[in-house]
Amino acid sequence: MLKDHPDHHDAELVIRFYELRREATMRAARDAIFVQFVPRSYDDIKAVMLNRAHPLNAPLRQVASYWEMVYGMAKHGIVHADFLVENSGEGLILFAKVQPWLKEIRADSGPGSYVNAEWIVAHSEEAKQRFARMTAMVEKQRTAK
Repeated sequence: MLKDHPDHHDAELVIRFYELRREATMRAARDAIFVQFVPRSYDDIKAVMLNRAHPLNAPLRQVASYWEMVYGMAKHGIVHADFLVENSGEGLILFAKVQPWLKEIRADSGPGSYVNAEWIVAHSEEAKQRFARMTAMVEKQRTAK
């Protein structure tokens, strides 16, 4: 059951999510994905996703699995979805980077890839609005060079 409104438990979880993002390995992974990972085609994603030796493979897996876990908590009513996204839209940046190729990613990686990110965008008004802004930002990155 989805939460109707946030409470102090939501605040505690959101603060804990923030603390986890500050951990050194996670911070390095986030920096790598949000700065260096700018896929312009599915081949760009595949080169990272399917090659464990690629320097962005581990950061991509870490950041994607972190946000899937966090968004899954919203999907299952553990944390209020809008409140969560209000306090961190970062996971939506990664989703905007991969969303055009979800069908291909799921074919190669499994049907569960990015399902929680997709869910939050579909079920949270705050996420829908932020995702639209993130998508525009990512498109600018893709065309810049």
